[in-house]
Amino acid sequence: MEPLRLGVIGCGVIGPTHLQGAQESPLIEITAVADLIEERASGAAERFGARKVYREGDDLIEDPDIEAVALALPACGRTRLALHAFEKGKHVLTEKPVATNAAEVERMIAARGSLVAACCSSRYRFTPSARAVTDFIASGEMGPIRIMHSRAISPVGKAPESIPPTWRLRKKENGGGILMNWGCYDLDYLLGITGWTLKPKTVFGQTWRAAPQFASYIVPDSDAETYAAALVRCEGGTVLTYERGEYVPARGQSAWQIVAEKGTLQLFMTVTEGKKIVYDTSSPADGVISRTIWEGAEDGGPILAGPVQDFAAAIREGSQPQTTLENALIIQKITDAVYASAERGSAVEIG
Repeated sequence: MEPLRLGVIGCGVIGPTHLQGAQESPLIEITAVADLIEERASGAAERFGARKVYREGDDLIEDPDIEAVALALPACGRTRLALHAFEKGKHVLTEKPVATNAAEVERMIAARGSLVAACCSSRYRFTPSARAVTDFIASGEMGPIRIMHSRAISPVGKAPESIPPTWRLRKKENGGGILMNWGCYDLDYLLGITGWTLKPKTVFGQTWRAAPQFASYIVPDSDAETYAAALVRCEGGTVLTYERGEYVPARGQSAWQIVAEKGTLQLFMTVTEGKKIVYDTSSPADGVISRTIWEGAEDGGPILAGPVQDFAAAIREGSQPQTTLENALIIQKITDAVYASAERGSAVEIG
């Protein structure tokens, strides 16, 4: 099978992650890289063996040797480049968040045609534990899902020596803050392991920016949230409770849980030491009965390499990527609704 000729646009933080995953796959040939910082592009090309180097992403897309592109630049620039790539017949892998709002995702869907488009919010579903959980839920043993919980709090630490990248907390660059940066992972994980069967209908949400005492931790003129919470009601009555925050004056906590009619799953989305997925059920005679459905050690390899390798497999083998643009649109509609609800102070219906 001929390797997929891939071009990666953006060689900053996440671009090399895609290049490393591509280098490890027999399905991919790293053909070209592009970055506005020429030294960064040439350095990535030398490290990963790219044959061509571009400054502008548009020039890479115009290259007839390129079959597919990975967009590893801030969200504000992805939609235009994705549309250009589709116009030129290129498959597209987009970093997360896939775009800055749902309307942009809809434009991508309309332009994609028969090409493959995949989204990197799927990262945490490439772990062995996520695959085991997905199969367990699909077995039907739990019965109908009633509630999904997701709570992830990052405590504030010592003042950083350097300020994080500007795009993380500027709406014009990323569409939002923590909800765009991490919410897409959380929502993709929960909706993905349940087979994308849940249909969100109503969202009540609130967001908060960093407290004044943490101003030195973030980029000046930040206008995006560092804390978000939401209640999402889905078709059929399933409810998702969501909370994600950083720079929080509290102890850290990470917990994901699915409560169903016949039992409850205690989950961990991220890679943790001594990871264990537990299913709690009950009987009249014994009360609560706990069973470990997966236990083991995980590393970040599948999380980092999974999206680009899955993307190549979808193109060469004719499969569906873990997260399609249609899946990403669901996530983005929830995200947009949280922002709208926070602004209005009332629940928002999802179309």
